[in-house]
Amino acid sequence: MSEPANENVWAAPLTRLALDLGPLILFFGAFELFGIYVATGVFMAAILISLGLGYLHERRISPMPVFTAVLVLVFGGLTLYLHNDVFIKVKLTVLYAFFGLILIGGLAFKRLFIRYIFGQAFELTEEGWRKLTWRWGFFFLALAIANEIIWRNYSTHIWVDFKVWVIIPLIFVFGLIQAPLVLKHEIESKPDGET
Repeated sequence: MSEPANENVWAAPLTRLALDLGPLILFFGAFELFGIYVATGVFMAAILISLGLGYLHERRISPMPVFTAVLVLVFGGLTLYLHNDVFIKVKLTVLYAFFGLILIGGLAFKRLFIRYIFGQAFELTEEGWRKLTWRWGFFFLALAIANEIIWRNYSTHIWVDFKVWVIIPLIFVFGLIQAPLVLKHEIESKPDGET
């Protein structure tokens, strides 16, 4: 009887992972087969389909995927319209710089925006959220700088490999590295009815 419960626990995160990574995998496959412009069109279509499927599955759309989709459509559209792949490359810099600046900038106004991202997964003390915000904020800014260095100095093929095979694993590894901080500052949830 515990087997289906375990499957349900993993169903939502695995679905979310598939919806987040699906467009990127399709982008990479299309790039390998047809080049950057077809890949950009595929990425734009896939991100819209992913948003729609995400809404059907969760009955809500988080702000981060919507913002990412808008950037993909704007910068992807410019890439295709102007036939210039610089725009799709810069999109990643804009995305990560925006996330980093929003997280760190929110601290100045005593806003812990990272809580909106991870708040359903765990609850932390105020200090824990603040430390996590600084770490993720600087991490995103570092990714923005790294993207600028790669696309400006290397071929489009190397940039695509970097985007798919370096940045995505780095994000996962960085997230795992935060586990000790999360465990240290996690607030234990009390059973219903207990105060």
